[in-house]
Amino acid sequence: MPDLSQYALPIGIGVAILIFVIVIVLSGYVKAPPDVAFIISGPRKKKKILIGRAGVRIPFIERKDILLLKQISIDIKTNGFVPTNDFIGVDIDAVAKVRVKTDPEGIELAMKNFLNMNEEKICAALTDSLQGNMREIIGTVGLRELNTDRKKFGDEMQNKAQTDMNALGIEIISCNIQRIDDENGLIIALGQDNMSQIQKDASIAKAQADRDVAIAVAEAKQKANEASVQSDIIIAERNNDLAIKQANLKVQADTKKAEADAAYEIQKQEQQKVIGVKATDAEIAKTQQEAILRQKMVDVRQQELEAEINRKADADKYQKQKLAEAELIEKQKQAEAALYNQQKKSEAERVIAETEKYKAIQDAEAKKAQAEAQRYAAEQEAAGIKAKYDAEAAGIQAKGLAEAEAMEKKAEAMKKYGQAAILEMIVKVLPDVAKAVAEPLASIDKVTVFAGGNDGNGGVSGISANVPTVMAQTFETVKAATGVDLADIVKASGYDAKVTRNINVSGLDNDSQVADGVVAGAIADAVKPDPEDDKE
Repeated sequence: MPDLSQYALPIGIGVAILIFVIVIVLSGYVKAPPDVAFIISGPRKKKKILIGRAGVRIPFIERKDILLLKQISIDIKTNGFVPTNDFIGVDIDAVAKVRVKTDPEGIELAMKNFLNMNEEKICAALTDSLQGNMREIIGTVGLRELNTDRKKFGDEMQNKAQTDMNALGIEIISCNIQRIDDENGLIIALGQDNMSQIQKDASIAKAQADRDVAIAVAEAKQKANEASVQSDIIIAERNNDLAIKQANLKVQADTKKAEADAAYEIQKQEQQKVIGVKATDAEIAKTQQEAILRQKMVDVRQQELEAEINRKADADKYQKQKLAEAELIEKQKQAEAALYNQQKKSEAERVIAETEKYKAIQDAEAKKAQAEAQRYAAEQEAAGIKAKYDAEAAGIQAKGLAEAEAMEKKAEAMKKYGQAAILEMIVKVLPDVAKAVAEPLASIDKVTVFAGGNDGNGGVSGISANVPTVMAQTFETVKAATGVDLADIVKASGYDAKVTRNINVSGLDNDSQVADGVVAGAIADAVKPDPEDDKE
């Protein structure tokens, strides 16, 4: 195994040297901030400048100096009244922003003047130079210009002082005046003068503005008046159009109603005609001559009704047209009068013109909707009336058909039963005839007998005897008119009628006492005396 002890000393020396070098390097490491410049100088001819970066300084051989690069504010004051070019003393307070130039030439000049100086020392070194430059600039400008254009004064001072600052490696960033005072208060006087001028200009401007406003208001009023008049004209025209349309719709509705009424009457007459024809057909079974006569009467009546309906419809239509024309003329006159009144009142009512316009539009829409509703209601009413009359016509037709059918059946029955049916009708009316004959007697409240005969026919018995006489005369009248002998019919079941006179009426019961009883009962009931009359 080799002996390593002989290498221990050189290795230890090397390690020690390495550690020493590392310590030296670490102790010489520097890093400059962005607003500070580190100047490393030593045996080398060229200095090392570090700005915002790191570097190594060899301890004991190189040195590090500091140069401030940040922006510095310097308060510049005249420290007394300095006369302007118009010989007015002013005291000015200004502020200048400066910093060290970062180009190589600026750095070299700044290192010669401000190396290792803090901010206060740099301000003190530059204040005198800047104050002298400001005093020189004040003597070249007037007081009014100095107050009215402070930026120009600051720029001139910056340009003037920059020449001196270039020799020091300093850059002037800006120069601003903070305060200006004069020893006699002339600035305040100038301000008052300017204030008076400004007030004068303001008064003139206000007067001109008031004039422009008055002109604009007058023009606006004129335009508003024209717009109001135009709006009123449009509203009147719309109202006129609405009235015309309403009148036209009313004329159309009335025309349709008249046509519906005429159609209903025609249909009704047609139904009546059909009913009449059916009735005539039923009557034809009884007698042909009566059927022909009734047919002619129906035709004549139908023609008269049709002519009357047509005349009535034409008259109603003409009357409604005239009424519609009169309403239209009246509404036109009202619209013209309203337009004239609106033109007279437009100036006083200009504030509510828009409201009236909106209201008129809404009223027009409401009237239009109402007209539509009325038209629809009229159509529905016409349809309902037509349906009602159609139903009534159908009922009349059905009733007529039923009556015609009943009459036809009755005629067939009468034809079938012949004299029996006739006799039955005659027998049924005999009580009525007897009652009618005796009715005058029944209406007598009091009877006074003045004379009587020996034959037994006087007094109340004489009055009662008139009833059979009248009945006998009635039977003779019926026999003369119809050829039917009621006395023979009543006695048709007797021996004399069947044997001697050979009278036979079919349909009668063999017992004639029924007919005799009917007639006798009717007469007895009709002439039954009042007990009070007997007493009298």
